[in-house]
Amino acid sequence: MTARQQGVAPSNPPSRKRATGVLAVFALLAIVAVAGLLSLGVWQVERRAWKLDLIVRVNARVHAPATAAPGADQWPRLTKAADEYRRVRLTGTFLNDRETLVQAVTELGGGFWVVTPLRTADGNVVLVNRGFVPPELSERAKRSGSDLNGETTITGLLRFSEPGNGFLRTNDPVAGRWYARDVPAIAAARGLQNVAPYFVDADAAVPLGDASKRTWPVGGLTVITFNNNHLVYAITWFALALMLAAGAVYAGREAYRRARADDAQGEAKAGQRKP
Repeated sequence: MTARQQGVAPSNPPSRKRATGVLAVFALLAIVAVAGLLSLGVWQVERRAWKLDLIVRVNARVHAPATAAPGADQWPRLTKAADEYRRVRLTGTFLNDRETLVQAVTELGGGFWVVTPLRTADGNVVLVNRGFVPPELSERAKRSGSDLNGETTITGLLRFSEPGNGFLRTNDPVAGRWYARDVPAIAAARGLQNVAPYFVDADAAVPLGDASKRTWPVGGLTVITFNNNHLVYAITWFALALMLAAGAVYAGREAYRRARADDAQGEAKAGQRKP
């Protein structure tokens, strides 16, 4: 005679076995999900520390005294992490007839960057973003006296070649439409050789706020910004992990409570069937 036939409830009812199995799988999935969210939060904390360090290093480069621009022997060792936004100085002769206009939007409005090759004494070429001009001054002939002739020394920020597209549009060298300062593409279009893998954003010739002395093109308009939302992302991931953990505990307790209630109900019915 079985325990149920004797009027005694089984020590481990089937409903509890099922509930225990479901809870075990649910708990495992919840643990994996919470661990994943926590790891994402920790990763964002690490990214924030890296970003803050980057901002400090870049600010130090921007405000440091200008040093000689890297020569050809240094080009292979240049990296964005170590060299972007270095303040550099270089001397050479501008190839004014090979300038390139690159579409730009600045604090002075919409217009173009004037990117002009500068040939140094060693025969190498560095593209120099001399600054911004409005659309009505895009033609060199309309910028009387803007060309720099003879040996010239400039200072500015070292920048790396930008991707071949900007403003959601692709550079069109054949048509002469440029949307990004793509150094290799501009060099090829202008027939330049021995070109540095970077360009230089020239400093302003006069203080930007002094419009009465403004000359075109206007340099010194480099915008240096770093998205640093990592703390918000970290808090979001940690909050999601906490909510998921709390929700999993609550759901598990409710499932276990219902299983216990079902068992109690089953035991009560078994007791009523006792002979």
